[in-house]
Amino acid sequence: MLFALIIVYVVTLVYLAITDRFRNYASLIMLQGWVLFGVVILQLHAIDWAELAFVLAETLVFKAIIVPYMLFNIIRKTGVARVHEGSVTGMNSLLLFITGLLVSAGIAYYIADTTVNVVFFAVALYAVLCGLILITTHKRIFSHLVGFLVIENGVFLFSLAVGVEMPMLVNIAMMLDILMSVLMMGVFFSKLGERIRNLTSDELTSLKD
Repeated sequence: MLFALIIVYVVTLVYLAITDRFRNYASLIMLQGWVLFGVVILQLHAIDWAELAFVLAETLVFKAIIVPYMLFNIIRKTGVARVHEGSVTGMNSLLLFITGLLVSAGIAYYIADTTVNVVFFAVALYAVLCGLILITTHKRIFSHLVGFLVIENGVFLFSLAVGVEMPMLVNIAMMLDILMSVLMMGVFFSKLGERIRNLTSDELTSLKD
């Protein structure tokens, strides 16, 4: 069951490369939240019950419910629909994501260690690389936001790779979740609002001039 969830998670990352609709991005982030919730249930059963309850509650509430709700709310309020036309093509993006998968698997195999869950480490590294690819190959700010959320999920998986032995790392990852949620709410609702509809990273850069 755990392996099946990991496969589903990897599929969501690959699908990010070929979809061009922001609503699909939000749906994939929500699906990742539910997958990670299932992974926590299956993986962290050995830690203290209070810590497990905290991790489960945070994963369910923030990753699977609140963050996706905020993403869909942003889409509804701003009308953002598709990836900026200046982004790389779907095929090139897919090739980048597949390359990232191969690199992640190679690095995980190279550093294989009995104290680290190699599968989780490889998938976590792949998630981080996917987030970086989204940020560097897309111009729309919404894409960057999704990229940061994908990276954050990768950080969470890194903590799960050693979470049974070091549950405090999981708690630290939870705090990063909360920080990202608050930051996302503050920036997109209090500051940018309706003007984010067509805002790109180039336009943000021009503000410094």
